[in-house]
Amino acid sequence: MPADVFKLTVTLPLQTAREIIAASLAEGRRRGLQPLTVVVVDAGGHIVSLDREDGSGIRRVEVARGKAGAALGIGIGSGVVGERNQGRDAFLASVATASNGEFVPVPGGVLVLDGAERIIGAVGVSGDASPEDQACAVAGIEAAGCRAGLDAAG
Repeated sequence: MPADVFKLTVTLPLQTAREIIAASLAEGRRRGLQPLTVVVVDAGGHIVSLDREDGSGIRRVEVARGKAGAALGIGIGSGVVGERNQGRDAFLASVATASNGEFVPVPGGVLVLDGAERIIGAVGVSGDASPEDQACAVAGIEAAGCRAGLDAAG
């Protein structure tokens, strides 16, 4: 019978993802930014929820997912990934290829941490300048009562 299946453990609930998205978008509107796209993925990299504001570019979903993927794949914020790997273009290109493009090492991808600082997911924001995207992701994560993970070393 189709209903007789085991359930998966949920570490980043849909309601939390929606709260992150709403707060990220609200921060973008508060700052007067260009239309944003926000993608929230769980610790396995699967999309929990996403939203794209009217007027947001047609490739913003892929870019936002790639920012979240870079953070989740390496274990630090996507901007930190880019900073730490300046001059290592072959490495960055190889990881982007190996991840089917879900690796964009610029600011805007932020880890979602639980109370014990374990990764439960990541947020990717795209639509404005990358530092602004990152600020919106952090604001969204914190508004949802989670901790934003950028750089484990600092």
